Amino acid sequence: MNTDPIADYLTRVRNAIKANHRIVEIPSSKIKKEITKVLYDKGYIQSYKFDDSVVQGTIKIALKYNPNTKQSAIVKLERVSKPGLRKYTGSENLPRVLNGLGVAILSTSKGVMTEKEARAKKVGGEVLCYVY
Repeated sequence: MNTDPIADYLTRVRNAIKANHRIVEIPSSKIKKEITKVLYDKGYIQSYKFDDSVVQGTIKIALKYNPNTKQSAIVKLERVSKPGLRKYTGSENLPRVLNGLGVAILSTSKGVMTEKEARAKKVGGEVLCYVY
């Protein structure tokens, strides 16, 4: 029984980066799929594939590394809103990560998006994680 599947997702990606793996496989859910799409759109991962052949399904993520320095595109993944303490924010005070160099991923009523998209749509929501 996993109490925080988003934290498990972030930890699996973080561990794969530390071990210099090219591909990480994660159990699938709707919110994890949306977070994966946001990471791909913002250029933090190389590609992804949803495999729904089994009941729960899996997400295969190809991690992105710099070809010269072998450094990952993701420097840090940080979980913000936890099951014990949820962090919500309004549209007027959305967080800025590294002065705009990173992204905060939010779960809003309009779907999962970055804080920049939420600011443009004037919606607030639960701050899931910071990525930079």
